[in-house]
Amino acid sequence: MKLIIAIIQPHKLEDVLQELDKAEIYLRTVSSVLGCGRQKGRTQVYRGRKETGNLLKKVRLEIAVNEPYVDQAVKAIIKAAKTGGIGDGKIFVLDLADCYRIRTGETGSVAIG
Repeated sequence: MKLIIAIIQPHKLEDVLQELDKAEIYLRTVSSVLGCGRQKGRTQVYRGRKETGNLLKKVRLEIAVNEPYVDQAVKAIIKAAKTGGIGDGKIFVLDLADCYRIRTGETGSVAIG
């Protein structure tokens, strides 16, 4: 079992969700987050001085999948989220120790679905 965490640009969310649907990956959680990567937020010139702005709006997508679906999920996210520009985001794939379905009490890969 793996937990995939993707940080993407907000305007790419619908494209990513559509690609995940095509890959038959339906279980996901989406959150609005703030952050910055190497670009360190927005840089602008104000009264002749270079100033770095606040954190950038991003979307955090979390997907718990069984091993056979990891590559499909990652490829779908990359295909839909990639613009080729700075700030496209990151994907993290973590080992998932366990999963519990509250309604039925199922555990492990069965609980993920």
